[in-house]
Amino acid sequence: MNSSPDGSSQTDVPIDRFRWFLLGARGIVSLPALILMSSFIGFAGFAREAGFSLGETVFMVGTIWALPSHLVLVGGVITGASTLTIVIGVSLASVRLMPMVMSQVPILRGKNTSRWTLILLSHFIAITSWVFLQERYRDVPQDARASYFAGFGITITIICTILVGFTHALAGQFPPILAAALFFLTPVYFLTSLWGAAHLLSDRYAMIAGMALGPVFHLIWPEFDVLLAGAVGGVSAYLLGNLVQSRKKNRP
Repeated sequence: MNSSPDGSSQTDVPIDRFRWFLLGARGIVSLPALILMSSFIGFAGFAREAGFSLGETVFMVGTIWALPSHLVLVGGVITGASTLTIVIGVSLASVRLMPMVMSQVPILRGKNTSRWTLILLSHFIAITSWVFLQERYRDVPQDARASYFAGFGITITIICTILVGFTHALAGQFPPILAAALFFLTPVYFLTSLWGAAHLLSDRYAMIAGMALGPVFHLIWPEFDVLLAGAVGGVSAYLLGNLVQSRKKNRP
């Protein structure tokens, strides 16, 4: 019996990777996936109103994938920002996914998982897929996790891309308030999921600090409000969490 990087054990029994791929694909029938699909329906209407064609919108979804990055791109076009500014904005919005990728690579890596497989799978790591894997990977054998995640990530990307195509063509028939409500589901779900999955006090402190500082920095420096709220709130939460934990340990 071999020990996996996260401490779980695995045997040398051959893994049916196609079966695990299908099991991962079945994950699209879940609350996270349904909320993400609903949000992309709302985004399709937003992109159409911004003047993006059907082909441009579908291409954007398949290649960029993470929904907040789409918003930065479309928002930059609407406000008339320069191409360089939009590129920097989308890049900064995507950098936030790096910690998610770094935390998932040890989970996905099996003894037979190639580096190229991990690089390709990193494209599908976003908020929804990260939460999905964090909740389920302990029930999946180490060598099957890449296949399992590929099944979910590839399937939901294809379905969302198709949904965006259909919705873009029919977006004129949706009331604007409905599109906005559907789009808002993803941040609400992500916030509640992170709060429930947080195991450290500093994690919850960071969420509270980020929500409190976001509006403040938006008034002071709106171009960098999210970045500043995340940096200041995260560092403050880390220091506060360590202080509280050390005091608990020092109590008689």
